[in-house]
Amino acid sequence: MKELIEYIVKSLVIDEESVKVTETEENDEIVYHVFVAEDDMGRVIGKSGKVASSIRAIVKSISSRQHKKAFVKFGE
Repeated sequence: MKELIEYIVKSLVIDEESVKVTETEENDEIVYHVFVAEDDMGRVIGKSGKVASSIRAIVKSISSRQHKKAFVKFGE
């Protein structure tokens, strides 16, 4: 799942080298923290947060098959 998030985010940004995705797992919850360059943050979030919502929807649908809860958080 982490690789999928990296692939999606890297295809959106200009500075692919600055993309970093970390994974934290507690009980049945997985939190993915996505870090990109400050200039690329707008591309990842999207207008009115639509791109970020789409990424979260993809991750949520895949994680529900694994019977776990997954969250995606975007930071600098």
